Amino acid sequence: MRLANKPLKKQASMLTWPIIRSGLAYILSGKLSVKNGHLPPPAHDIPHNFIGVCVASAADPQMDDYVIEQLRLLGIYQVRLDFSYADLDGFNARFLQRLIAENFQITLHLLQPFANARKMENAAEQTQWQAFLTTVLDRFGMQVACIEIGSTINRKRWAGYTVNGFLRAWDIAYRAIKGRGIKLAGVNVTDFEPIYNIGILTMLKAKNQLPDIHTNNLFSERVSEPERFDHRIFKYRWATALKFNLVKKARLLKKISTDFGIQRLISPVAFWAIYRIERLLPDGEQKQADYVARYMLLNAASGALDQAFWGAMICHREGLIDDGLIDAEYPALERVTHYASVDGARKDFRYHPSFYGMQTVAALIQGARYQSAIASAEGLEIHHFQTDQHHVHALWTINGKVALLKSIYHAADLAQAEIMHRDGNQLDGNQHLVTESPIYLRWPLSHGIHTKPNLALCKDLAIHAHIAELQYYPYHQDGWFGLILAKNAAEAALIAEKLDPASLTSPQKDAALRHARNAIWALPDPRDANRKVTVKQPVKMYPHKQLLDRFKPSKAKRSWNGTLELLRRGVAAAQPLAFFEKEHDTTLKQNFYICEYVDTDCTIAEMFVHFAQGHQEFHIAAKNISVSAEQTYQQLAQYLHRMHQSGTFFRDLSGGNILVQAHANKQLHFSLIDTARARFYNYPAPLSQRLSDMARICNKLDWVGRERLMALYLANISRKVTFRVKLGFYIYDFKVAFKRKFGRKGIKRLIKKFKEVKPEKQT
Repeated sequence: MRLANKPLKKQASMLTWPIIRSGLAYILSGKLSVKNGHLPPPAHDIPHNFIGVCVASAADPQMDDYVIEQLRLLGIYQVRLDFSYADLDGFNARFLQRLIAENFQITLHLLQPFANARKMENAAEQTQWQAFLTTVLDRFGMQVACIEIGSTINRKRWAGYTVNGFLRAWDIAYRAIKGRGIKLAGVNVTDFEPIYNIGILTMLKAKNQLPDIHTNNLFSERVSEPERFDHRIFKYRWATALKFNLVKKARLLKKISTDFGIQRLISPVAFWAIYRIERLLPDGEQKQADYVARYMLLNAASGALDQAFWGAMICHREGLIDDGLIDAEYPALERVTHYASVDGARKDFRYHPSFYGMQTVAALIQGARYQSAIASAEGLEIHHFQTDQHHVHALWTINGKVALLKSIYHAADLAQAEIMHRDGNQLDGNQHLVTESPIYLRWPLSHGIHTKPNLALCKDLAIHAHIAELQYYPYHQDGWFGLILAKNAAEAALIAEKLDPASLTSPQKDAALRHARNAIWALPDPRDANRKVTVKQPVKMYPHKQLLDRFKPSKAKRSWNGTLELLRRGVAAAQPLAFFEKEHDTTLKQNFYICEYVDTDCTIAEMFVHFAQGHQEFHIAAKNISVSAEQTYQQLAQYLHRMHQSGTFFRDLSGGNILVQAHANKQLHFSLIDTARARFYNYPAPLSQRLSDMARICNKLDWVGRERLMALYLANISRKVTFRVKLGFYIYDFKVAFKRKFGRKGIKRLIKKFKEVKPEKQT
């Protein structure tokens, strides 16, 4: 007998040689292939109960009422309930009986506690599992749609099984469930790891124990957006070539199912945890709502799934409803494995935006026929669904891109369309854009719709779709194109009138804030006479830049894109107001970028020059605030780490491009300008690019300050200041010194000096 204080032996991996061998044999034979698998196939029906939700209840019986009420509001009648040993005499048994009485279609997921699953090769555990199954099946078995066995079996730290232990659990369950004529679902692999599906199904086929329904938790969370090609299979370089997106994964899993003679495939659990989204993007709740709609639309379009479930329904991290326990400890066992209960007090519950996103997509596509993908897998998604009464087009973009509705549809079709937001509310006729947040266009079935040819995104244009209380309005007038960011159409019209690009003229050098390659000046804000806006226009183009920039977006558009991408990623920058560019402009100078005027106290460059002179504090006389070098380095290091962690490589991170506002508590607010050169990734910036940015910003700082700032910055990524780090700084210092002496500015200084000296010689 095992001593009480003796630890369990290390658990064996589920990825055994027989599973690997079966999976590789299938893959290498070419079976894991579907032609154009990344694109949805046309013309297939979507089940009326396609969308499901994972549910649970709580000790208070009123929670049963609440959950059922929310399901009815969602318009969803397909549910999945986790049920384990403790539930036989607990509240979830009461809740299950209530769900049955309310005529919900129930996938009853039976699972063992982790500790019991670990010991499933033990005869006593097998007996307990058998007894549990018998009791549950006798009480509820004939009243549910199916019984699912298996729980994230490819995650041993969640499920607890060894391969032999799972096969024993399955064998007992199979005999009990099939012996009663109940539908059996399994084996619940999580993510897209088909070697497990193939390997386990091969073993079950050999025992004549295949499930009636194949289950796989079809997550896209760690890929970020639902449409993105999965970089985790062969890293980023191969992601686009291999095209493993959500649609392809669903279609390949369906092929595996049918190759084993299993006709139905469902995804029992998937979600986007808000905290995970916010590692890259700040608008976690809004992005979760976008992803809910897009995930369900793509799964329906794939034609591969009979049902797709979201779960858990109520949870602050991934739920459609927030339980109010944002600071509470998350359960030790992930809710993807066991959603055991609803936690929190009812008074603290609130809807996440994803609740409305789910409600809308469920109402529009369940029971519809999927007609075709009008555009897909290239950044713009347009999917055509048809109900008994309507044509429905679902449209969205990915990764901050944008498209114009008028570039997709003819004016007559737009005039007849009912346009709906992701959350179901009607949009007025000023809605001209397609963004990351899905919209739906609906026409009567009798109306024929013809989209324009060559559908595409707006070239080289980005927006931040979730700026609170602001909307984007396209500007297209007198040969000028642009976008305006405003509260409403009236405000957009006012901005267009007062800042008409055809009338904007850069001031003389002495009247500008800056006047070199670009003119930067301030104008009254059309929205508020007490405020100002900043206008930027290129005024000087060197011959080589004129040649190279001819193949790039205008400077105004690059500034607009860079700033909005920063804001989209939660990095502070001056709020954009508009950009305008003259179409077919060969001078490359007829473009304007307009943003809010940032009333700052100083720049980082000024602070660093001061600290480099040996001063330990920087005094801001206007506010009578003194900030120490250490306080500055600490706060700046965190700001720059957040910028890089968000996937930003700024490329022009000079001290003059970081504006500083100081507050009474000595907290500094940083804001970036000159954003046109920035590059953005869907993952944190690589170390080499981080160091490139840091070398630029430290150029005016002495080595004592550099090493302190870098030590604070690198601590965020568990690194230290090494010679390799310093080497990049020495190289950049040399480059700057060389340019100052022999570059364009150095040559100008020599010419100026020569002109000053020449008259003296003549005298």
